[in-house]
Amino acid sequence: MAIPKRALLLSSDSHFILGHFKRIYKDPSGEPQRDWIDQIPNDGILYYRNLFNHGRILLTNPKALAEVLVQRNYDFVKPERMRAGLGRLLGVGVLLAEGDEHKRQRKLLMPAFAFRHVKDLYPIFWGKSQEMSDALSAVIKNSADASSVVNIRDWASRATLDIIGVAGMGQDFDALTNPDNELNSTYRSIFAGDRYAKIVQLLLQLLPPWLAASLPLKRNDEIGNAINTIKKVARDLIRDKRAKLEKGGATDVDILSVAMESGGFSDEDLVNQLMTFLAAGHETTASATVWAIYLLCKHPEAQRRLRQELRSELPALFNPNSQISSTDIDRLPYLNAVLQETMRVFPPVPLTLRETAHDTTIQGHFVPAHTTVIICPWAINTSVHLWGADAREFKPERWLGAGRANTGGAESNYAITTFLHGPRSCIGKDFAKAEFACLVASLVGRFEFELEDERYELKIQGGITAGPKGGLMVRMRDVGGVENM
Repeated sequence: MAIPKRALLLSSDSHFILGHFKRIYKDPSGEPQRDWIDQIPNDGILYYRNLFNHGRILLTNPKALAEVLVQRNYDFVKPERMRAGLGRLLGVGVLLAEGDEHKRQRKLLMPAFAFRHVKDLYPIFWGKSQEMSDALSAVIKNSADASSVVNIRDWASRATLDIIGVAGMGQDFDALTNPDNELNSTYRSIFAGDRYAKIVQLLLQLLPPWLAASLPLKRNDEIGNAINTIKKVARDLIRDKRAKLEKGGATDVDILSVAMESGGFSDEDLVNQLMTFLAAGHETTASATVWAIYLLCKHPEAQRRLRQELRSELPALFNPNSQISSTDIDRLPYLNAVLQETMRVFPPVPLTLRETAHDTTIQGHFVPAHTTVIICPWAINTSVHLWGADAREFKPERWLGAGRANTGGAESNYAITTFLHGPRSCIGKDFAKAEFACLVASLVGRFEFELEDERYELKIQGGITAGPKGGLMVRMRDVGGVENM
């Protein structure tokens, strides 16, 4: 493979057999790439080596990203090993489908994710956000003092699971009221991110996927049991929804209803779609919510400023019977700034892969077929070349001022790749952003947060999503109603 010198990654942690694998395996997903993209001069791509010196191409600038994600996106497919590994947990739905099949599935599902429909879901997002805050308020009231320590990761995950259930499938999973229910416990085990998970990830790189999945390992047993549980839930949802439709019930515009009424999916296809949206639809937003709370704990002035905006401009915080609309959220500039900056600094999915479907070029450089291409939001979103010297700092003010609400002041929209771009961009982007806004607005509007341990040292746990290892323990204080403003 002919690689230009400026694309080569030469560093002391490279090994003649292992390449850069030692650091890639040891560090959280995206962290090595975050360093390399800033430290190594390049012309849009960096070339490094994984296990057994298998080459990887890391995209580093907007032109390279546009070429792969938009201009020739179907020339760059998800690697088969990745599809096999993720497909066990997520199903082979729209997230993992390729080519014409992906185009077909996306077209059929788009009505459920159109913004005109997402706007109608704000009452669900807000209702569940307030239900979570009510439950947290009860925890504080039952504590010995005026505050309580909770793992906000657990609460966010339960709330987002309930939201995807109601808004996506028309079914409330009641994870907020029953944290030990089967589905919540199942996902908790899947996303545990312990050392066994890393071992299975390693085996997927070394062995055929079917063999790695069949080895007698504890993690494989956990995944197998989880898959059976999730598929049973999915099949029950499909059965119940079909019975409702056959009785001539009112037409719903949730993901499942849209998919069924399109007539384009078999029952097994529907199971795959539900597996995709159950996992991806709640885990990513939960991760984003945790990162927002972490950053606001680290930046108390930003937390105070956001709370002041919310409590003065969002009366629904204090009225249990009040709902909010997209318009209510859109007129909160500092909330938007905090959300955008959180997703920039800590994108929930730190890294994703593509593979060249045939011999091609990227930025004029020849790239042979079956070469792995790395798209790393963790690195792109905080590149000093795209965001300046303070790229890794949390500064919501980037998103304030004329023309900055959607760009953060960056010159290219490819400077932020949290939801990717082009035909393979996240189909649920508007859904996720609306849900995220409601969760953060409810939490920060009603509570003060600080880290349980002021000496807390962040350790990131990688996987499909990235988050603080072991969750995030925070001390919460209920700031009360409007009388305490």
